[in-house]
Amino acid sequence: MNILHLDSAITGDASVSRKLTADIVAKLKASHPNASVTYRDLAKGVPAIDGTWVEATRGTAGDASSAHATVVATSDAYLKEVQDADVLVIGMPIYNFAIGAPLKSWIDQIARTGISFRYTEAGPEGLLTGKRAIVAYSASGTPIGSELDHASAYIRFILGFFGITDVEFVAADRLVFDRDASLARASADLEKLAA
Repeated sequence: MNILHLDSAITGDASVSRKLTADIVAKLKASHPNASVTYRDLAKGVPAIDGTWVEATRGTAGDASSAHATVVATSDAYLKEVQDADVLVIGMPIYNFAIGAPLKSWIDQIARTGISFRYTEAGPEGLLTGKRAIVAYSASGTPIGSELDHASAYIRFILGFFGITDVEFVAADRLVFDRDASLARASADLEKLAA
């Protein structure tokens, strides 16, 4: 088993989602001692896509410059980690009712036509199939699945768009109101996960 462990919280050691992702990975490793783990801290910086990225990844720039090569190499590295993974463990703290910029930038980096998805006459087809995603959802006051939550449906949709349809959540979602109860619910979600 290959595990891709992604954290994206900007709050460092105080992050609940980072604790949850670590617990999820530990549970997976306990059941699969030989599993390999690739770790990436997205909060350390994921380049935002821009015009150069579009030119470089779509081959519309004519002669490729060293800047284009660097942009493609960065995007390819993120994609290879996903392609090689059997399980993605994604830390998704909620900021202002949605996913944070580091995670969104990572999604933008791996959204590559012909690699992570393609368009067919029948509609879009995800190309990153056969993978499982476990999302550690943490929020001060945004209950998962509520009308305030603009993150969980989006992450389920975009992963499905890429072909990753087995998506589960471990949620600590009302931390500011009742931290202990929120963490207890997350712990119960974690216990229910098949390792």
